[in-house]
Amino acid sequence: MPSQSIDNAFAARARTGAASDPTYAGALSFMRRPYSKTVKDADAVVWGIPFDAAVSNRPGARFGPQAIRRASAIFDNDPQYPFERDLFEAMAVIDYGDCLLDYGNHQKTPAAIERQAAKILKSGAFLVSLGGDHFVTWPLLKAHAAIHGPLALVQFDAHQDTWFDDGKRIDHGSFVARAARDGVIVADHSIQIGIRTHAPDDFGIAMVQGHEVEEMSAQAIAEAIKKRVGSRKAYVTFDIDCLDPAFAPGTGTPVAGGPSSAKMLSVLRKLGDLDMVGADIVEVAPAYDHADITAIAGATVAMHYLGLVAERRARR
Repeated sequence: MPSQSIDNAFAARARTGAASDPTYAGALSFMRRPYSKTVKDADAVVWGIPFDAAVSNRPGARFGPQAIRRASAIFDNDPQYPFERDLFEAMAVIDYGDCLLDYGNHQKTPAAIERQAAKILKSGAFLVSLGGDHFVTWPLLKAHAAIHGPLALVQFDAHQDTWFDDGKRIDHGSFVARAARDGVIVADHSIQIGIRTHAPDDFGIAMVQGHEVEEMSAQAIAEAIKKRVGSRKAYVTFDIDCLDPAFAPGTGTPVAGGPSSAKMLSVLRKLGDLDMVGADIVEVAPAYDHADITAIAGATVAMHYLGLVAERRARR
């Protein structure tokens, strides 16, 4: 055996460096990062938010963090494609585990997520959140905006999520409307990619619709994002239903006519110039998945976030 190490998630002696667990065994954290509730000295933190009480169709995204962590085991050991580097050679990353929520009192959920996210962000670490349904992005945006000010939102999604919101709804389809109305995001610098539904209002947010994504190159889409965001600090949220159901069947509200995982990952890869201050991947619902197709796509999106952060750190 090349190494005697296993269960790096809790046996790691350092927060940097690749693990050597067999792909098929060992404790499952995200990409085998050590589990820790101590954020000090971490460059990036991966955090699960197992909540899906805001869905309008099929539930099950509460199991998303588990599925994404399981699927991420395939990324262990080797330099990560397409970044051509061991992401953890010089970047300390921990898996913070999951958000603590009261399943019987959903009105307390937004504040609980925001409070726990703020505790992580206070350290200065980059936060990658694993949903959970898309409502969890609302308190995450608030926590990030409390530090960075109003944010540019880069949203990969089949849905605009700008339906009616009264400021109290626990709804994965209205949080963007609330964020725009409350000034948490700057609509003039925000953009949605892959939209394949019509909401009553776009709040001035730019859109690259599903049929346009099909006709554009990944480079053109990335350039549209960077032009829209400009020099603003950006939060990137990736609803897995942005992808066509052929590439992400395991989600609550699938919509046909979407892009491939290859194309959207290529777009993400080209966003290295973006001043990205936080990111999430949401709406992975493994009960509807097949052979972990969706979970693997979700884990790869999260890995790309860490890859972009590692590259940015290397350029300093």
